[in-house]
Amino acid sequence: MSAHRASRKLTRRHVLGLAGLAAVPLTGLAVHRIRADHGPAATATPPGPAAASGAPRPSATAPQVVTKGGGTVPFRPGRTILGSYLDLEGRSFAESVALRRRQTGRDQRIVHVFYDWTDTLPARIDGLPAGATPLVSWRGSAFTDIASGRSDDRIARAARQLKRHGRPVLLRWGWEMNGDWYPWGAARNGKDPAGYIECWRRIHGIFAEEKATNVSWVWSPNWNSAPVEEWNTPEALYPGDRYVDWVGISGYNLHRETPDTLFGPIYRSFSARKPLMITEVGSVDRGGRTKADWITLFARWVEAHPAVGGVVWFDTDTHPGYKEKWRIDTDADSLAAFTAMAKSVRFSG
Repeated sequence: MSAHRASRKLTRRHVLGLAGLAAVPLTGLAVHRIRADHGPAATATPPGPAAASGAPRPSATAPQVVTKGGGTVPFRPGRTILGSYLDLEGRSFAESVALRRRQTGRDQRIVHVFYDWTDTLPARIDGLPAGATPLVSWRGSAFTDIASGRSDDRIARAARQLKRHGRPVLLRWGWEMNGDWYPWGAARNGKDPAGYIECWRRIHGIFAEEKATNVSWVWSPNWNSAPVEEWNTPEALYPGDRYVDWVGISGYNLHRETPDTLFGPIYRSFSARKPLMITEVGSVDRGGRTKADWITLFARWVEAHPAVGGVVWFDTDTHPGYKEKWRIDTDADSLAAFTAMAKSVRFSG
């Protein structure tokens, strides 16, 4: 599952998505997909390590991993930048940031915000903690709208807006392109991965022309593809090392998935090429210590995977139409587990 939303600004605009998760029978590690525009989508079963995703089987020896990269938001080996999408019931953004500072003893290092394709991207973000980097998730459009040149002026304006920050900005354009729930996915554009790559490179080129050199590019598929086809794998949709600074990934513990189920395949495919950022992650609370234990398991997984240089939690209880409280403090044990992770040396990036 992933959080499929419309725009998210730091005004209190509502985000869309996760509209009503119905109980469904599961086979193995099947995942129930949610789309913002049409509600629940079909159940998609993730491929195994050597299935159509192209991810290699784990080897007995540790894979070679990157030791540098990240563009203007540099990757630091052995350190993970920790941040969140933060929106809490009854609190302003500033109040939410202050609450998390009191609870965890530290500030967000990444602040995740969402924008529609037609929105004006931010030239500044009010309430950004000192030292924090914005992660701007910018929705896409149909391939023809971009590849034709019709959107060049819009893209150039976006580049100029982010350039005005005068500080590093992470840009995640057209995320989860390997799903069938967004208009910029290959599944909705003639099953054409080359079309997505062409759009990504065109946007990247216009930003270069506008000299928006403070932007660090985050390419971010979903943990599993829908549909599972050769043309829809992350490998088929990758724009190329020259055009990507961070490889991102969305993955949620919805149905008792382990961290390695969610993030292992993308790690094994790309960790020798680019630093990885887990751009959306959260866990369902099934009572008792289930959520706390999963957070601890996740922290250990990151500790064991040195190419992971960023983690962005989905920390909210305001997602429209969805009863799950993704916030980190749903119970004392979960907050303690998250705080222990946040205070560890590994997450001190």
